Amino acid sequence: MKKIVLLAILTIFFSCSENAKNQTSANQTAGTKNITLEEIWNGTFSTDRMNSLNSMNGDFYTLLNYNKETKSTSVDKYSYATLEKVATIVDSKDLKNFPSPSFSSYRFNNDESKLLLGFNFNQIYRRSYTGTYYVYDIASKKLSLIGKEIQEPTFSPDSKKVAYAKNNNIYIKNLRNNSVTKVTRDGKKNHIINGICDWVYEEEFSFVRAFEWSKDSKNLAFLRFDETRVNEFSMDMVGSELYPTQQKFKYPKAGEKNAIVTLHMYNINSRNTRKVNLGDYEYIPRIKWSNKNNILVAFTLNRHQNDLKLHNVNASNGRRSLLLHETDKAYVDIHDNLTFLNDNSFIWTSEKNGFNHIYHYNEAGKLINQVTKGDWEVTNYYGFNKEKNTIYYQSVENGSINRGVYSINLDGTDKKILSNPFGTNAASFSKNLHYFINTFSDANTPTVYSLYNGEGKLLKTIKDNKELKEKITEYNMSQKEFTTINVNGNDLNMWMIKPSNFDENKKYPMLMFQYSGPGSQQVANRWNGTNDYWHQMLAQQGYIIACVDGRGTGYKGADFKKSTYLNLVKYETEDQIAAAKQLATRPYIDENNIGIWGWSFGGHMSTNCLLKGGDIFKTAIAVAPVTSWRFYDTVYTERFMRTPQENPNGYDENSPINYADKLEGNYLLVHGSGDDNVHVQNSMRMINALVKANKQFDMAIYPDRAHGIYRGKNTRLHLYKKMTTFIQENLGGTDKNKTTKIKG
Repeated sequence: MKKIVLLAILTIFFSCSENAKNQTSANQTAGTKNITLEEIWNGTFSTDRMNSLNSMNGDFYTLLNYNKETKSTSVDKYSYATLEKVATIVDSKDLKNFPSPSFSSYRFNNDESKLLLGFNFNQIYRRSYTGTYYVYDIASKKLSLIGKEIQEPTFSPDSKKVAYAKNNNIYIKNLRNNSVTKVTRDGKKNHIINGICDWVYEEEFSFVRAFEWSKDSKNLAFLRFDETRVNEFSMDMVGSELYPTQQKFKYPKAGEKNAIVTLHMYNINSRNTRKVNLGDYEYIPRIKWSNKNNILVAFTLNRHQNDLKLHNVNASNGRRSLLLHETDKAYVDIHDNLTFLNDNSFIWTSEKNGFNHIYHYNEAGKLINQVTKGDWEVTNYYGFNKEKNTIYYQSVENGSINRGVYSINLDGTDKKILSNPFGTNAASFSKNLHYFINTFSDANTPTVYSLYNGEGKLLKTIKDNKELKEKITEYNMSQKEFTTINVNGNDLNMWMIKPSNFDENKKYPMLMFQYSGPGSQQVANRWNGTNDYWHQMLAQQGYIIACVDGRGTGYKGADFKKSTYLNLVKYETEDQIAAAKQLATRPYIDENNIGIWGWSFGGHMSTNCLLKGGDIFKTAIAVAPVTSWRFYDTVYTERFMRTPQENPNGYDENSPINYADKLEGNYLLVHGSGDDNVHVQNSMRMINALVKANKQFDMAIYPDRAHGIYRGKNTRLHLYKKMTTFIQENLGGTDKNKTTKIKG
């Protein structure tokens, strides 16, 4: 690309950086159009995104592309250097005897001679699904069926086999003779699961496939979940038939029994399975093979989740030795940032010194050096370039609301920033780490996708969402102002949106938004999400919107994040109430019209704030709220609270069910009846408590909808219309009849 264009792009980037850095409070845009809910939910403000790319060997990547005319999909190969398409690897319209006009997913084997093509997916939980999969041989163009209604098919490293799960058992298909070996035989729904995680592991440890091939393809390590003793949860699904159906699944609630999880090693040649003894533990949250063919690393975690051990397991004899041991007075977070180098030394991230940083250990687990240092957090680990002895990572070292992409030598020297220093930057690196595609946005700049080399040189802008940025100027939008507010002795990050015609001599009702969960962040210098447009819509009608990240949220160090340990929502609630009271002293905020809303953990928070902060909060909306941590799962809840048996006061003193009689303001409670995560039981118990206390409230139940309340035509539009109307009627001033109605 021409030099003048590169200079223009750099100018745009760094002017955006200065905007973020200065965090100006000017209210912006000369547009006159008001946002409608229909526009928010019909995609009017959607950013133009890049398809998810898969890095190939060498300086190439692939994209899954859809052809509207032929209704087919193709896997196309592109050059990182030019971003130009260089080949089509496979197109579904050219596949003979393929039973679908298109495929929905693909995955290469190691040498990129074969592809796994998947379609006909049926979702199970948040991350899991079944599908139909074929292997496609690129050279011969032949197709081979792996299976229907199967899960997580995975090539062996030597590309001769594919392991997969079906009906809670593990199978291996030999691609040379098409024979299928049944590795396990005891799988049974709601009893035994082999190779696939149970509900709580999938949700809270964030993985589904619980089997891993050894580097030499001779062994398959897998987890076995015995759910027999776990209590069953059931949900009535209304559906469209005459009688409802019942969805039943094992869900361990806080203090109850978990599945018994064990590690097993299957040898491909002998076809024998060995159970591995890992000592005393409650969870096995990760398994990963080292760079030695016969050494597997298994993570074990105690029930309190404050004692993490990494074990070396010898696949030949099942013997184990301790590789790494980390403890914490509160809890240890689980992550995937374990990287083995050629000498089998390894890179690891930990917050053991108070902030999350990168460490280098030798093969025996002895610390070589701490690679990154400072009172800031590493937020993502991207990889290690062995040629340059360089680590690539993302961090908040330019302020906790920003994200930058950095490189640093393995010994901790020569740190460089590779991306724009401010705003939110995230990198997708090529497999060889020679290039990365940077995704950048800030509060004023829609998402920009740009190509960089591994040295941080900007090579080309791929997408800049210029059309969206121009479209936004037509609307009566306000700038999101970033500041901090000192609450309960802590400087808390905050943003505020004021009406574009803001007059400091007038008073405005204020709606606060938050999530507040451990390690979360809502105050971030990034482009709008759907809630931001809704907040802008409310600001257009005379509301001030504010968001404060209180104690317990993330990216400000372990002490700040873990300060809420054993008392979830107690200090978080105190911070929101104190922040509201402090903001209410500002002359332009109507202290008699302050509301708060949130979803999930945020719904718990908004409920607590209305009940405990009734002297400041007039109105609250709670969507899919937890109302008692006794109803939530073991892994998440006990990580922060321990068990109800150990910490009954922590559970009960902060549950709004136990002080429903304090309700004085306006309360809207919303839940999906098919929520497998935060069960509708939470809202039903809250409703019973409010009825018992003779307190009036508003509610909405969305039949069969899960935690996100989005499935089905107009579901989200309906929900946000309901919330908008509720705010109009209850937070529009002292005279409800004079409230300006927001057009939806």
